[in-house]
Amino acid sequence: MNNIGNQFTDKYNFYGIYTPFELLEAHGSPLYVYNENILRTRCREIKNLVSYENFTPHYSIKANSNPSLLRIIREEGLHGDVVSPGELYLALKAGFTSDELFFIPNNVNDEEMQYAIDNDVLISMDSISQLERYGKLNPNGKVAIRFNPGVGAGHSAKVVTGGENTKFGVDSTDINKVKKVLKEYNLRLVGINQHIGSLFMEAEPYLEGVKSIFEIAKEFEGLEFVDLGGGFGIPYKKQAGEERLNLEELGRELDKLILNFTKEYGSQVNIQIEPGRYIAAECGILLGTVNAIKHSYGRKYIGTDLGFNVLQRPMAYGSHHDIEVYYKDTSQFLFGERPANEEVTVVGNICESGDIIAENRTLPQIFEGDILGVMDAGAYGFSMSSSYNSRPRPAEILISSGGNKNVIRTRDTLEDLARNFLK
Repeated sequence: MNNIGNQFTDKYNFYGIYTPFELLEAHGSPLYVYNENILRTRCREIKNLVSYENFTPHYSIKANSNPSLLRIIREEGLHGDVVSPGELYLALKAGFTSDELFFIPNNVNDEEMQYAIDNDVLISMDSISQLERYGKLNPNGKVAIRFNPGVGAGHSAKVVTGGENTKFGVDSTDINKVKKVLKEYNLRLVGINQHIGSLFMEAEPYLEGVKSIFEIAKEFEGLEFVDLGGGFGIPYKKQAGEERLNLEELGRELDKLILNFTKEYGSQVNIQIEPGRYIAAECGILLGTVNAIKHSYGRKYIGTDLGFNVLQRPMAYGSHHDIEVYYKDTSQFLFGERPANEEVTVVGNICESGDIIAENRTLPQIFEGDILGVMDAGAYGFSMSSSYNSRPRPAEILISSGGNKNVIRTRDTLEDLARNFLK
């Protein structure tokens, strides 16, 4: 490969028997590339998080809903949680059975609830008013409830889903109101769940949330499960030496809390978690091409085809993604010398000033025709992509355990952009 010191992809043989240049030549630029070995490794790490036997991790399908990836995740023994009928449909298409899925919607209508009911998928209610609507639709049915544990964490205020300033979950002070609605419609509460936010790198906020949801669980008899939520973070700044979330320590502390709760509760209830990002993020890289180099008012801009239509996170949340550089021509670096580092701003091709992938980032010198690899793009990458500026969405490629490639989603065509318009 025409690269210089790309430690992550070199270490994991990320692209198998191919180079980024071969992949883009075959499937177009930009391009999402996933690595099966990394995906399976992350699934196994989460599957073995705790020693408690009645434990079921649920992959959060909103992170990446490609059915080919979902099939691998299911093979590894994870169940799935979904937040929309579309995700439910894709999960069933990928082979998940109804009892392997958990529908955790927010502010849905009767039609969406009915879709889950018709498919025999358990639903978690996010508010008392939604619980009442569900009771009218499905009296005598089974149901779960999402509570707000009063604890929140996340990489951005926009993704903190617990605590005082969030739209999610039932306030723990409303437990009596919940019981009243359950009784009115003869609903059977089989589980409760929570989610404090997305991307925690220290265990303490999560453990505090676990303690809170266990206290809430004690208010209800006969629960079959308690869902502890997710938000497990990954090190997006690997090139700067950021350490991983310490799963061993987290698992030990969770085991202690689970043991104490189940003893006091008097039942070996199923314990669930909802990691999405942790499973999918690191198995995906977004490849794109450098089309222009520009100096303007003291800044050097690297112009690429990696607009926020293909990766929204940097613009939406100010998120950091490491970047690897793959050189079209390495003959310019004599005797294996490394290119000099310089401060640049990497931008996309969307007609907005906020279309920035990396601002004032120190990177090796980049030239037109080079390829950039945006790291850790497997979660909330393609799933948040769009055809904004009427740009077709990219293809998705899976590098198999043997190093070969499989096309798991073809690149959109210009005809696809017009497919659903009326004539």
